Amino acid sequence: MNILFCVFSGTGNTRRVAETLAARLAEFGHTSDLHMIKSGVPMPAVGGYDLLIAGYPVHAFNAPTAALKFLKQLPPSAGMPVYLLRTSGEPSKLNDASGIEPRRILKKKGYEVKGEFTYVMPYNIIFRHSDGMVARMWQAALARIARDARTVDKLEGELRKVGPIRRSAAFVLRIEHPAMPLIGKTFRVSKKQCVGCGACADLCPSGNIRMENGHPKFGMHCVGCMGCAFSCPQDAVRISVLNLWRVNGKYAFTGEASTDEETCRYLHGMYNRYFHESEDKI
Repeated sequence: MNILFCVFSGTGNTRRVAETLAARLAEFGHTSDLHMIKSGVPMPAVGGYDLLIAGYPVHAFNAPTAALKFLKQLPPSAGMPVYLLRTSGEPSKLNDASGIEPRRILKKKGYEVKGEFTYVMPYNIIFRHSDGMVARMWQAALARIARDARTVDKLEGELRKVGPIRRSAAFVLRIEHPAMPLIGKTFRVSKKQCVGCGACADLCPSGNIRMENGHPKFGMHCVGCMGCAFSCPQDAVRISVLNLWRVNGKYAFTGEASTDEETCRYLHGMYNRYFHESEDKI
């Protein structure tokens, strides 16, 4: 099969998973192209592919607005198979609700969603995971990617059942969609730390940042990906009312994986269950 990956990724986690899945699919003889969903990048020629894999990070139990906008712009299809690939900072089943709207959009356009894959990757907001936790997350992701590549190769898969509680939680937190442009407009940089390198403007997938008088200027198109704050080499970006949750600096993904006892206290049992389930499938 010739596969098109269409991926929205602010800090690189979702892209990392997508690229690794593409590499595993190559072992089955499939070819892949990666299209990054980013402001100003033209829509790819989807019709030239046999399969579409749409990837996005979960934002407050929902798909981010940039990913939804992209899906709405897809051309109609006569049953092209699609898989949803998503990353989240925690292994909560509430994240399954993020597939509701993408599935609805794709079905309306004539696509056939074959399955959904979820991978836990380190937070880019709220708090910073330990190096050991990140190494174990990636170990678990690699095990799941190997399994999911076999699933895609056979064109199998399953859709997640989303009950009323998960739907309700996602519906309430969808307030993020209209709120983030307003919050993002109030992002600022520390003039003492900012060196005017423009890295944030270059990275911003929604085109929300422009350089003005040597410093970033934030607009009204923020989708809350946190790429600017996370990737700033000077840790200069201040994310307004969310600043106490700011996380800065790329993760290594290498090193010794944490043990069950070293798993963070936050959702301790949930993370360990995810790790065990993943590792059992190696």
